[in-house]
Amino acid sequence: MEKGNTMDKTGVISLIIGLVLIVLGGWGVFFYLSEVILFLKGIIGIIGILIGIFLVIFGILMIKE
Repeated sequence: MEKGNTMDKTGVISLIIGLVLIVLGGWGVFFYLSEVILFLKGIIGIIGILIGIFLVIFGILMIKE
């Protein structure tokens, strides 16, 4: 068996598995859209809090110098 042939089979299998996962993920988002929206709102809030904390720390460090 040639090395190139094995890599081609691996690539095709990876492509097929990736497409199946994309379809399953889309299906999950479609059926649980309200939960996905709540999750995204929560993530946005958490990111906002983290950015605020880092900016406060950065400001304190800049003032001390």
